[in-house]
Amino acid sequence: MHFVYIIYSDKWDQFYVGESENVETRVDQHNSGFFQHGFTSKANDWQIFICISCANRIQARKIENHIKRMKSKQYIRNLKKYPEMQTKLLNTYK
Repeated sequence: MHFVYIIYSDKWDQFYVGESENVETRVDQHNSGFFQHGFTSKANDWQIFICISCANRIQARKIENHIKRMKSKQYIRNLKKYPEMQTKLLNTYK
């Protein structure tokens, strides 16, 4: 099973969108500086904001790309506030 995860850094007031099979391990990697030159390397206080369970990696990548194309913090906040938006994404990208 794959997941689309959105993590948030309070220090930088930034979101990061990714996909992984193991979200907890991936967040630990983001916080430990594992991705030395990556976007998340500038902070070490990343916390899971949203985690969407997907049927497979293909679906997860499509949803991840959709969210990134939106380029909107408000869209991400609305994903959490209105769970039906997540359901719609899962149904759109089967």
